[in-house]
Amino acid sequence: MKKLVIAEKPSVGRDIARVLGCQHANKKYIEGKDYIVTWGLGHLVTLADPEGYDKKLASWRMEDLPMMPERLKLVVIPKTRAQFQAVKEQIHRKDVDEIIIATDAGREGELVARWILQMAGNKKPIKRLWISSVTDKAIREGFAHLKDGREYNDLFRAATARAEADWLVGINATRALTCKYNAQLSCGRVQTPTLAMIASREEEIRHFVPKAYYGMQAKWQGVTFTWKDSKNNSSVFHKELLIEKKSKAEGMPAKVTETKRVKKTQRPSGLYDLTELQREANARYGFSAKQTLNLMQSLYEHHKVLTYPRTDSRYLTTDIVDTLKDRVTAVKTGPYKTFAMNILKARIKTDKSFVNNAKVSDHHAIIPTEQPVALTNLSMDERKIFDLVVRRFLAVLMPAYEYEQTTVTLCMCGEYFTAKENVPLTLGYKELMTGEEEVENRENHALAGLSEGQTLTGVHLQMTEGKTKAPSRFTEGTLLAAMENPVRFLSEKNDQAAKTLQNTGGLGTVATRADIIDKLFRSFYIEKKENEIFITGKAKQLLSLVPEDLKKPELTADWEYKLSSIANHKLRQDVFMKEIRGYAVALTEEIKQAEGSFRHDNLTNKICPDCGKRMLMVNGKQGKMLVCQDRECGHKERISRQTNARCPVCHKKMELIGQKEQQKFVCVCGHKESLKNFEERRKKEGAGVSKKDVANYMRKMKKEEKEPVNNALANALANLKL
Repeated sequence: MKKLVIAEKPSVGRDIARVLGCQHANKKYIEGKDYIVTWGLGHLVTLADPEGYDKKLASWRMEDLPMMPERLKLVVIPKTRAQFQAVKEQIHRKDVDEIIIATDAGREGELVARWILQMAGNKKPIKRLWISSVTDKAIREGFAHLKDGREYNDLFRAATARAEADWLVGINATRALTCKYNAQLSCGRVQTPTLAMIASREEEIRHFVPKAYYGMQAKWQGVTFTWKDSKNNSSVFHKELLIEKKSKAEGMPAKVTETKRVKKTQRPSGLYDLTELQREANARYGFSAKQTLNLMQSLYEHHKVLTYPRTDSRYLTTDIVDTLKDRVTAVKTGPYKTFAMNILKARIKTDKSFVNNAKVSDHHAIIPTEQPVALTNLSMDERKIFDLVVRRFLAVLMPAYEYEQTTVTLCMCGEYFTAKENVPLTLGYKELMTGEEEVENRENHALAGLSEGQTLTGVHLQMTEGKTKAPSRFTEGTLLAAMENPVRFLSEKNDQAAKTLQNTGGLGTVATRADIIDKLFRSFYIEKKENEIFITGKAKQLLSLVPEDLKKPELTADWEYKLSSIANHKLRQDVFMKEIRGYAVALTEEIKQAEGSFRHDNLTNKICPDCGKRMLMVNGKQGKMLVCQDRECGHKERISRQTNARCPVCHKKMELIGQKEQQKFVCVCGHKESLKNFEERRKKEGAGVSKKDVANYMRKMKKEEKEPVNNALANALANLKL
């Protein structure tokens, strides 16, 4: 008898088949002596659309809401029906006596496989492969320690509850808003609080009033001592007070009252989870959260050089410790070779700063696999992500940075001034870090020669002045951080809600946050200028129309807490779903009864060629677009693209506007340049791109333009990440 292995994607399926010795391949599965390996294409089965219950629900009408099917139905996704049929055939083969689930090791991965098995009518016993990387070694070890599938029944129940809850709340609320205000509007338990956080930040910035503050410095032989008051503050808001203090101390003896020399050590920042990696990649390279996740997925799935990306832990478990030597050996190449060799020469030491079983749930931190890497096989962007992960990984295995910190305090007529100076003793891990850590390394250590009781001459005092700054606008990196820890955005002080948010990981999960942000861009609720995120007029109106409850981070925290309770066998699925059904009914009724109106504030005089209605001007993630205001129409035209081309005058990114031969680059500083002149200039600078690259880019843009932007139900459901 044979065992059927179901992977989530073809690439992973082929890797598993190779390790298991399966050699007879076709397009749908690969067979060997003891195993048959097949795969999904992500989800093959999903929850039915409303029209799957009644054809009249294909039309969006307020009188049909709320939609509350007694039992939510599963359907095979039409696009992938052929693959589902192939998997179903293998499930029911008479020579197959056991099913092995080998989808991603997490809540959604469990859902992918279980829905396939449920739709196919499987009655055979189930085993579970649970691994964090897809290297040959990890696959072999995983198959040597297969789990009983029943151990993950509660995880499947939690996954089903999440999907059904999002359907009931998301579909009803989205349809209610769209029908009531005749505009493509959507809301959700993660999307809407995220929008509310961005709007809150905009309000803070809009109402911020700068306030001047003042400080004082004492300058002596190139060293700057900073004034501190009795509470250790280095600035005050009362200028006259500081002027008085300066006048009193000016010209008075400067006596060294204290010198402290302390040896200190500093450990590296720790390993990456997905959110921290997305934040770092955004800050350093301008990568979007979605882009970083896609690159990580390629490094994990295709190149097999990094471990599972969708993790919320920055720690390793003790069972990984024995593999660290092999992982260091695997990256002993290129710029990492010397550091890796030094680590291998010494005995690898671990501690609780990065190895802690209690701080790992499903998956450990992102680290290299044991598979040797060929850096030349990685794209430029893949190399950047790989570099971040490897340097953090090697850093935690290297000695700490050690330095001597000297602090000197001066007193001038009762006013105290301090200066600090760090002298490196052992660089340790900082030798490895490029740009992430700054090492102070002055040739002349002026403070080292000072001693207590010494009087300094030639000390010059000067006032300093600054103004308080408004909060910074969100970037994708800082928005991810706010979604992870949205406690300060709670509607009211609530210690229990704050604790729940921290325990459940904030808004969304590491696996869904990138999709949420991407959906907000695609729905034209947010737009990007340079690297900063701005909320649109459409989003502001939406936030004024949606029920207050949906804008609070507490809602998703409550859901995630209960879903975790289901997964841990502490809460019954039917109890949670009964509560969700009541909530969805109440939410829909609140939207129906609400008073308000929606007005497109971005209408243009451009007429849609398909339906004749006026079109809307929107700022998409890739540039400006015209889209039809009619949600049923969906026509759109791209009129400009945001590019990575830098302006030769101010060096900011330029937009590409126009069509065909009329295309030209335009910069906010006023610089304009035809595409032809730009290409000629870049060629002279030695930075031209090939015609093939340009053609590929243009094809990609055209493909994006053809994708519907207002496909009503499809858009509301297909990527509904609530």
